[in-house]
Amino acid sequence: MQLIDKIYEECALGVYDAQIEKHRPRALQQWPSTSSPALSVTASKTKRRKAEPSARATTGVDLVQRANARTPSRATYRRAPLASLRVFVAVAEHRSFTRGADALGISTSAASLQVQALEEYLGVPLLRRNGRRVELTQVGERLRPKVQQALADLERAIDEARSDRGSGPLRVTTLAFFLAQWLLPRLPKFTTRHVSIDVQIHTSVQLADFVTTGVDAGIRLGTGKWPRLHSQKLFDEWLVPVCTPALLRRNGPIAKADDLKRYKLLHSPHEPWTAWVLEGDADEAWPGAGAAFDDAITIVRAAEAGQGLALAMWSLVADDVTMGRLAVAGRAVRSARAYYFICPPAHLAFEKVATFREWLASESASFPAPPVIGRVGVD
Repeated sequence: MQLIDKIYEECALGVYDAQIEKHRPRALQQWPSTSSPALSVTASKTKRRKAEPSARATTGVDLVQRANARTPSRATYRRAPLASLRVFVAVAEHRSFTRGADALGISTSAASLQVQALEEYLGVPLLRRNGRRVELTQVGERLRPKVQQALADLERAIDEARSDRGSGPLRVTTLAFFLAQWLLPRLPKFTTRHVSIDVQIHTSVQLADFVTTGVDAGIRLGTGKWPRLHSQKLFDEWLVPVCTPALLRRNGPIAKADDLKRYKLLHSPHEPWTAWVLEGDADEAWPGAGAAFDDAITIVRAAEAGQGLALAMWSLVADDVTMGRLAVAGRAVRSARAYYFICPPAHLAFEKVATFREWLASESASFPAPPVIGRVGVD
C-alpha cells in the first residue's frame, strides 16, 4: 500500500510510471476495479459458478489475465517516457541533479527517480555520478542531442496547434542595428496603415526560439538557410565606403587600395577593409592600428562626425546618404549575406504575420541599391 502510494505521489510530480507497471498486478489484486466492464462481467460469472463443485475460485491474477485478453496489450500503445526524457536532458545540460531539478521546478529526488526509471526503461545507464558532478555515459552522449531535437520538434508542433497563436500583438525579432537604422524609420508606415496590429520588437544577435519566446516572425541577416523555418529574401546587403561630404571633397573618391592612404580609416572587426580591397567578405579581425569600433551603428556615427572613412553596411547608411549626412566615396561590394524575412511555416497562415510580410516585401522592393561611383555627387 505504502509503495503504491509513493509511486503515485511521484507521478504527480511528473515521474514516469514505469514503477507502477512493475507493481500493477499486485495493485489490482488488492484493489480490483469495479469500473471496467470486462472485470464486472467476469465477477458476475464467478458468482454463478460458486454453486458448481468443479468450478475453481477466481483470483485477482485471473481477473488481470481475462481483462488483458479482452483489451489490446499495453505494448501496442507503448509510449516514450517524455517526462523522464525532459529530466534527463536538464540534468545532462547542468551536469547536476540539483540544478537540473531546479530548472524544471521539481525536487532532486523526483529528478533522480525520473532518470532511474528512464535507465530501467532503456536497460542501459545514461548518467554516472562523479562526486557532485554528473557525467554522461557513451550511450547518454549519443542520446542527448537526439532527445533535445525531438523535444524541440514536439514543443514546436504543439505551439503551432494552439488556437490562440495567431491572436495578440505581432512579435518580431531582428538585429538591434537593423531596427535602429532601417526598420524603425519605416515602421510608422505600417502601424498607421494597420492600427489594429500592435508591433513588439525583440532584438538579439542569436536567433530567438519561436516556441519559448512567443515570437511570430523575424528579420535576419544571413544566407537564407535556417532549419525548419520559412525564409523569404528581402534585399542584398552591400559594404560601402562612406564619409562626410566635406571629407570626400577634400580627399577625393577611392578606387584602389593605395587611395585609402589619403584617409584616416575607421575600422570594424565585422566589416574589415580587406573585404573592400578583396571585393568580398573577409574573416572578422581587429586591425593592427587605427580607430576601431565593435558596433555597426557606432562606426556610422563616427563617420558622420567626420572622424574618418568607414566601411559600412548599406542598409545602415542609405538614409544618411539620401539626406546628405554621408557620401559614398567608392565602389560598393556585395556582401555574401542578405536580409530575410523568416518564420515557422505555420505562422504564414496568421493574418498579422501575412500582413507584415507583405508590407515588408513592398518596402524592401523600393529600397535602392547603393550608387555606382560615377554617380557619387560631390558638392
